[in-house]
Amino acid sequence: MREAVFVKRGTAKWTEFENVPTNDPDVLAEQFIAITDDLAYAKTFYPKSNTTKYLNGLAARFHQTIYKNKKEQGSRFIKFWTTELPLLFAQHRKQLRYSFIFFFVFCLMGALSAKYDNTFVRLILGDGYVNMTNENIAKGNPFGVYKEEEPALMFLHIAQNNLYITVASFVSGVFFSIGSVIVLMRNGIMLGSFQYYFFSKGVGMQSVLVIWIHGTLEISSIIIAGGAGLILGNSLIFPGTYKRVDSLKKGAIDGMKITIGILPIVVIAAIFESFVTRHTEMPLWLSCSILAGSFLFILWYVIIYPSILTNKLNLIKQNESKNGVKTIA
Repeated sequence: MREAVFVKRGTAKWTEFENVPTNDPDVLAEQFIAITDDLAYAKTFYPKSNTTKYLNGLAARFHQTIYKNKKEQGSRFIKFWTTELPLLFAQHRKQLRYSFIFFFVFCLMGALSAKYDNTFVRLILGDGYVNMTNENIAKGNPFGVYKEEEPALMFLHIAQNNLYITVASFVSGVFFSIGSVIVLMRNGIMLGSFQYYFFSKGVGMQSVLVIWIHGTLEISSIIIAGGAGLILGNSLIFPGTYKRVDSLKKGAIDGMKITIGILPIVVIAAIFESFVTRHTEMPLWLSCSILAGSFLFILWYVIIYPSILTNKLNLIKQNESKNGVKTIA
């Protein structure tokens, strides 16, 4: 085969290997095998050409990446939360954004429904909860429900329920994303009506300072899990250039990683709800500090830090590309 024909056939593949790095070890291994096969052919028939030099440099980069990943297995646990999960947030920010929009709209629907239909809150929250809360408000203790159960037992119940909702939000996305939207709808409407109910009783701001101590992390986790479900569903609906089964596999892996990654946040939210929220008499500065800390953490870890990390990695990649051998004759 003439060298020009060999280059023409391989250029698109080599460019893809160079410009689309992957953290998937299976894909990385397949690409490394493919590039070393081409390198072996080039060394046999064009031993002194620029094509061989280029392929040799590309193969060396793959080898270095594989070797580096192998050395870092010991810190894999830490790397997942410091690098891999934030990069997934950045990669799938569109689905996370849509999940937030869906949830916010459903919250507004719940609040408006509660405002214009006096029976709506009871329909959503149940007569027992509404009657109990009305009695607590009359006693001057509107959030007494958080003090009724022993903290450790309360934690087990809440953690179990919230972990179930988080996983269900993701898994239900397999039904063409509709399942995840339904979970977001149920929780959004419940939150909207729930929050409006307290404002209608004149304890709205107090409810924000108390309930959102745990609610900031809890609701954020539901939204992120909903985004993971949209990743799963969209991979089935919009496979792009992948085979549908390969696209679904990739979407399932990415969505599962995100879901697993936020489980510690779900547990922390349950700890706050069980052991901290019950202290409704805490100083205003402490309540505001917890709220602000939780909000800033989510803002930093899910939005700001992933963007910074992505830009940093892109810059490193550009520098490596400039320093590499680019000429193909």
